[in-house]
Amino acid sequence: MANDKCSPSFVIVRGFIGQQQLEAALTGMDLVIIPAGLPRKPGMTRDDLFNKNAGIVRSICEGVAKSCPNAIVNLISNPVNSTVPIAAEVFKRAGTYCPKRLLGVTTLDVARANTFVAEVLGVDPREVNVPVVGGHAGVTILPLLSQVSPPCSFTPDEISYLTNRIQNGGTEVVEAKAGAGSATLSMAFAAAKFADACLRGMRGDAGIVECSYVASEVTELPFFASKVRLGRGGAEEILPLGPLNDFERAGLEKAKKELSESIQKGVSFMNK
Repeated sequence: MANDKCSPSFVIVRGFIGQQQLEAALTGMDLVIIPAGLPRKPGMTRDDLFNKNAGIVRSICEGVAKSCPNAIVNLISNPVNSTVPIAAEVFKRAGTYCPKRLLGVTTLDVARANTFVAEVLGVDPREVNVPVVGGHAGVTILPLLSQVSPPCSFTPDEISYLTNRIQNGGTEVVEAKAGAGSATLSMAFAAAKFADACLRGMRGDAGIVECSYVASEVTELPFFASKVRLGRGGAEEILPLGPLNDFERAGLEKAKKELSESIQKGVSFMNK
């Protein structure tokens, strides 16, 4: 399916189905976006999805390693805290692993943070930027409300409310849909926004900074979400966390404990 060939945005869209067409779908790709797997349902945690989605991610990443080993991978399939380590292990075994080309998509957490903070401030969410670090589940999602742009301040009650709502935004949607699905539309928006940022970086645009869950030395953990500068090769630079207040430092310790377990869960899955 294509639009007018005279248009500067001329594209061709092709569809592929199933494992048997995976190689054809991936061959020659520069950017691969992986949202495959089951969505959450009421009462399910992201870890409940692990056994099903882990195998799907492994299979697709094996295809990436074979058919487009130099592609930048945007990994969305939950639980991201564990599926990114799974992908890394697949690529290591295939001899194609480049840490800066494997990017866990946490943009939805940033979009929610911007929206909820904007509601409290009474401004347009497009005018707000909240760094969200750590991971992509529950307490591992750590909004740095002390670093909101434009600069602002919050009461302790506002900090508690905003942090809790940002961390549990996915659960809020799942429960509101009452079994009819998860945050599909907002995740699609977040995925498209992050993919667009990656494409602009790949094009050579300067100053493209987004939060992403990547191989990192920001903490002692092997993977961590923080601001990264995107470029032609993926995550060209991982930016420091910056100054944290006492609330954020306590939150960071909670996040690291759970993240460590999630990362190990992904590695253990590949070592079975």
